[in-house]
Amino acid sequence: MANMTCTSKRLMILDADGTTIDAYSAIETTFLQHGMTLGDEDRFQKRHRLFKYLGGLREFPTNLKKQLGKQSRKELIATLTEVYRSEARLYPGIAALINRLIDTPDLVVGIVTRNITNAPEDSLRVLFERHGVDVERLGFLTHIPLRQEKTATFRALREQHAVNPARSYICGDEHKDYFAAVRTGMHPFMVSYGFEDHQRLTVKFEVPDEVISRTPDALCRRVVNGLGLAVPE
Repeated sequence: MANMTCTSKRLMILDADGTTIDAYSAIETTFLQHGMTLGDEDRFQKRHRLFKYLGGLREFPTNLKKQLGKQSRKELIATLTEVYRSEARLYPGIAALINRLIDTPDLVVGIVTRNITNAPEDSLRVLFERHGVDVERLGFLTHIPLRQEKTATFRALREQHAVNPARSYICGDEHKDYFAAVRTGMHPFMVSYGFEDHQRLTVKFEVPDEVISRTPDALCRRVVNGLGLAVPE
């Protein structure tokens, strides 16, 4: 950073699943089509990442049996891809927020994802365009492999656009998003309606309550206020 020439721009990195996209509903729909049960959303949010898609104690035996084998997983992902492209939803108010951020002159706004659909960037492009988001005006739409740390990607995106860390922001729903933001000197806008609930974020991982929004509407209002944008009439 010491040798880096920063522009006057700002940067907003938006996480996809669980922050902007109602991923739980899309995954639940997919599971039901394959005779599996995801379990209620409250329990889903509390599970360790490894067990997110295997269900809790009630759902685990059936789900594990149905997910065994390459063909079963291939069919499951194919269904998930179709669900994302044809019926998955953004959370209320998110499309309008993204378009508003895109329209902000000094702001580079982009989306990162660990989505596991086939051709995930294409899947998200279809989903966001279906909701009226002008995807072509995004600064980036980047897929991060599951085994790759988000920290490196966040730092690379900031450096690519030559933005001061103090003028950079991340919206995410998991503790890893928070720690990646802190490690790269960016401000975290966290949410607790996605893949991890409020208690898991604050108690287990000590994410400050002060940076967490509990609803999509609260996130939209916080981002608008935090970036100093005019409040819509």
